[in-house]
Amino acid sequence: TFLQYANKFAKPFNEMSACFSDIQQGMTSYKRVNEILNTTDDIDEGKIELTEKIKDIKFNNLSFSYVKEIPLIENFDLTVKEGEKVAIVGPTGCGKTTMINLILRFYDPQKGNISLNGTSSLEITKESLRNKIGMVLQDTWIFNGSVLDNIRYSKPDATLEEVIEASKKAHAYSFVSRLPNGFDTIISDDAGLSVGEKQLICIARVFLLMPEIVILDEATSSVDLMNERRIVKAFNELLTGRTSFVIAHRLSTIVNSDKIIVMKDGHIIEVGNHNELLAKKGFYYELFNAQFDN
Repeated sequence: TFLQYANKFAKPFNEMSACFSDIQQGMTSYKRVNEILNTTDDIDEGKIELTEKIKDIKFNNLSFSYVKEIPLIENFDLTVKEGEKVAIVGPTGCGKTTMINLILRFYDPQKGNISLNGTSSLEITKESLRNKIGMVLQDTWIFNGSVLDNIRYSKPDATLEEVIEASKKAHAYSFVSRLPNGFDTIISDDAGLSVGEKQLICIARVFLLMPEIVILDEATSSVDLMNERRIVKAFNELLTGRTSFVIAHRLSTIVNSDKIIVMKDGHIIEVGNHNELLAKKGFYYELFNAQFDN
């Protein structure tokens, strides 16, 4: 009898606790849904469609900072011609990805501009600009769907033969052919593939798109050594005649770059090719020699 009364006495408190938990979950869900409903559309004031081949990219007196009081990129000038390979190097968190975000117009500069074929990127529609660019980042983008749809995301009208050819160039074909349903196998970002395999699919997207501008951010960081060597060779073929921006941590991979941008603490401190920067014996010289130190 005592235990029954004790349970009846505690029951309202347990129910109140459960209600409080439901309220907390509801408040969290409301906050997330509200954020999505109130998300503003990406404003695009550009009116010019970029249809011609990109002959040059110019950074004109470019300045940008996330916080007004903390300057980041200041008065930066650089001209990148068609087919040139530009490497961006520096310690982690120095602002390398910021340069890429400005090219893609995920952010716009506070001063100066980036021009393509003499036209400011601010006047060019974001869609036509980004359609010219293909990129492979450290973070993989895999969507719920088949392997075929994931690779074809960069070029929705691509044929199966084109997808197969792109996957072979990216050295993804061998593991895809071993999947239960091959290119029709359903995958997601959470399950189905290893990190390295997901990165190979992202690389295959770029080979399928064959863009005018290629952006690589440690594109082979999660791939085994044997495949990495093969992919680097394939990338060298892809980048021939194409403008490219390469974010690199291993400086040995970018010694043949036409231009190297050296960043430190969010600032661009040196610009030149490999030999020019070594001759200066500045920060790049220290970075390059540090990778050989025991």
